[in-house]
Amino acid sequence: MMREDICSIPVSEVFEPKDGCPLCRLRDVLEERMTDYITGAAMMEPDVRIDTNQTGFCHRHFQKMLETGSRLSNALLLESHLKRIETEIFLLGQSKTPGKKQWQQAEELEHSCFVCRQVEWGTLHIVETLYQLWQREEEFRTLYRSQPFFCLPHAALLMKGAQKQMTRANTAEFIRVTAEIAGNYLTQVRKDITHFCSMYDYRNQGGDWGTSKDAIDRAILYLTSYPVPKKKE
Repeated sequence: MMREDICSIPVSEVFEPKDGCPLCRLRDVLEERMTDYITGAAMMEPDVRIDTNQTGFCHRHFQKMLETGSRLSNALLLESHLKRIETEIFLLGQSKTPGKKQWQQAEELEHSCFVCRQVEWGTLHIVETLYQLWQREEEFRTLYRSQPFFCLPHAALLMKGAQKQMTRANTAEFIRVTAEIAGNYLTQVRKDITHFCSMYDYRNQGGDWGTSKDAIDRAILYLTSYPVPKKKE
């Protein structure tokens, strides 16, 4: 059985750095822990291997597993996963021809990822703790208000979850603060994008770019929660 402590991170560790979106940071830590676990200790845990064989991984997490684990670990994971596809989807070695059920399984596999599922579970678990801290501790509310920004996907996740898991008395203020933090950053990025565009007007040649030079990267990060990959030199 997969160890739950892999997805357990103190909320303070996520929010105290005050550098970027705290939930993006949480996701990155969970992804790193999970890919390290999958290509390491989990290789010797049969129940986890059965689950990964069934679920598979997305392209993003295959890449991270290659960065984290050995080539052999990744090859062993791929071998058993591919064998499962051979027998359960293509029905190789059987007298049957793949039908609707098998092609539905193939389509589902395209959007299935063991790491994504575990990261989502870990994130929601920690967000539940976040809601409790907001309702109990003024110190945490102060820390929350001091965050530089929340990306759009994580701001939406926080506000949606608050309506279901917080008391009515706390929900309105939590949503107001979250929307204010995410909205203020949105306005800042939008202004920088506008300024970036204006710098291509011949009338502004030689002008001050201000904070707009990396505006495209920041806008994409805000909208998707993922940074723009760095170009290989």
